[in-house]
Amino acid sequence: MASSRVLMIVVAVAAAVWCGEAEAAPTAAAAAAHAVLSDHGLPRGLLPAGIVAFSHDPATGRFEASLEAPCTAKAEVDLRYNATVSGEISYGRISKLSGISAQDLFLWFAVLSIRVDVPSSGVIYFDVGVVFKHFPLSFFEAPPPCVPTSFILIAPHKQGGDDGSVDGGTALQ
Repeated sequence: MASSRVLMIVVAVAAAVWCGEAEAAPTAAAAAAHAVLSDHGLPRGLLPAGIVAFSHDPATGRFEASLEAPCTAKAEVDLRYNATVSGEISYGRISKLSGISAQDLFLWFAVLSIRVDVPSSGVIYFDVGVVFKHFPLSFFEAPPPCVPTSFILIAPHKQGGDDGSVDGGTALQ
């Protein structure tokens, strides 16, 4: 009876890890990054979990967050992060932003800046160049898990010879 209970616990933990339910403890860099966001009146969930390095210059507001690899966070708003995200942070705003893209329909748009005009409004604005997209602040309350962006091999241009090798093909990110 005890062995079946232990087996059930092991299976439950493995399933939670497999499904992304169990998160690793945040790194010191991630905690620092999310604290800087909070201190500037911005939600912690603008940057994903899994930050491995973070620097911030309080004098200029310049910051840089490094991830292990480019990744995609899928939630109410799909965001793609480069391995390095940088910008200038001031109260309620991130400007000169690079390294984040947001998906709208089937297209990805670079996010140039992010702002919260009135925190009590519950709205956050993303500048994607041609328009400002607005979202509820509640979408960004917690740092999202981020899945590494993989390369997808598209059908090769031609099949290779008798040895089974393949020539051509392209990779998309």
